[in-house]
Amino acid sequence: MRVNVPTSASATQLLRTRIGKICVAIIGTTAAEMIEKATAVVKETPFLEFRLDYLEKPLAALPKFKQFFADNTAAAGIATCRREANGGKFAGSLAAEMEILSKAAAAGFVLADLELESAEALKKGEFEKLRETGIALIISHHDFTATKDLDKIYERIAPFQPDFVKIVPTAKTLTDNVTLMRFLERMNENSNIIGICMGDAGIISRVLGLRAGSAFTFAAATPGEETGPGQIAARTLLETYRVDQVDAATKVYGVAGNPIKSSLSPVMMNTAFRRETVNAVYLALQAAKVADLLKLVQEIPIQGLSVTMPHKQEIMAHLEHTDPLSAKIGACNTVLRAQDGKLYGFNTDVAGIVGPLEKRLSSLKGVKALVLGAGGAARAAVFGLRDKGADVFILNRTLETAQKLAKQSGSKTMKKEALAKTPFDVIINATPIGMAGQKAAPLLESKDLNTKLVFDLVYNPIETPLIRLARQQNIPIITGVEMFVQQGARQFEIWTGKPAPEEEMLRVVIHSLRQQAEAAAASHAEENGASSKPVKRPKAS
Repeated sequence: MRVNVPTSASATQLLRTRIGKICVAIIGTTAAEMIEKATAVVKETPFLEFRLDYLEKPLAALPKFKQFFADNTAAAGIATCRREANGGKFAGSLAAEMEILSKAAAAGFVLADLELESAEALKKGEFEKLRETGIALIISHHDFTATKDLDKIYERIAPFQPDFVKIVPTAKTLTDNVTLMRFLERMNENSNIIGICMGDAGIISRVLGLRAGSAFTFAAATPGEETGPGQIAARTLLETYRVDQVDAATKVYGVAGNPIKSSLSPVMMNTAFRRETVNAVYLALQAAKVADLLKLVQEIPIQGLSVTMPHKQEIMAHLEHTDPLSAKIGACNTVLRAQDGKLYGFNTDVAGIVGPLEKRLSSLKGVKALVLGAGGAARAAVFGLRDKGADVFILNRTLETAQKLAKQSGSKTMKKEALAKTPFDVIINATPIGMAGQKAAPLLESKDLNTKLVFDLVYNPIETPLIRLARQQNIPIITGVEMFVQQGARQFEIWTGKPAPEEEMLRVVIHSLRQQAEAAAASHAEENGASSKPVKRPKAS
């Protein structure tokens, strides 16, 4: 079915003055719970989407929302009652959905979000009835599998002449974000398009989409209350990414790896940019393949990269030039895009490892060091230590890889059985073991810590199993936070030419890690003590 209902441009323009660039999605199992959450955020971000499909009886709850809007006259609300077939939680019929959205206008909602599939299934006259309520309309389409032909989706929505067109594909690759943003740029005459990519790889679109022409974007009220994969909390969008300040002149940087979700590089680097008044934004880039990453770098374009596991070695082949240290190590963690568009590589991991060690050991010459691992971070540790005259031993689960690195660096390999009988000045963990989300068994046991110092390059959490083991034996430790901030500070200086605000970078990283630890502890306590079932969240938007 196709209907052509004239939309008042002046009415839409008036509506645009009432809504902001960030719409906060509000969820809850009761109207009271939703209103409590909305009240907590409405003064900071008064543009709200109430997910009515989360409620058991959405229609019965409308009077409570009417009171909320009466009490908060600056608030502008979207009513969404997405059906299960389209990624929502509403189990009712299309007619029931339409009744809820129609009555939402009288309850004070200024916008209703109707899925394209529902709009296309309506009988003649039913769409006009919704229009007649005076509520402005968003016609939305969500693709939970991929990013396909966005122009075709627009062509399906356009005949309904909604006040806003919302197109939400899923980013399977980083360059899917480019597809969405190029679509938004092509449609720049239509200022009523909302475009977002779902998924971990789609975070780019949630930050840069507004710059590309999206009318607004969606955010979660708090971390853990996301209504779609990859959605970011409103405060994070505003404070960390500063989306309200991102413009055409904003330079884009990012951390590329797989996985990258738990990285604190964005909060650290964006804090540094803000502190030093650099017009730049730093994004988490979920990069499964280096080729996908390089295409994104050229298309956005991205001015600099922090490269993390597993791409530190593979990226080397795609750089125009590297510093002697990166060439020697065979791994690069920092990329700079020069004015000619070519990519140059550096390794700041070495400074992040050697610096903290020299603070404790004064000189590394003759120091006996054990390095766990043989990947990019391990290579930086091994070559950095060898360069300073240390005697280095390598322990890795794959012996052949350890032997290869030992041969390249003039080091030796070590068998686990020999550890307890071999004293070291320092043991360095350069594997991801102990990292948040990693479930691999530890490489070392308490009897293996025959050392004067333990340095764990894993920074999240601060208290890794290895650090805990060392503390229990009263062995001095260096946490990965120190290395993380040191290498990040050097990256900042390479990109900007300014001294890095190291103290502020350290402060924000420690604060974030403590917040995560507290949230994890609270969640663990709730799981062990709570009798209520967890809320099942819908997938969309």
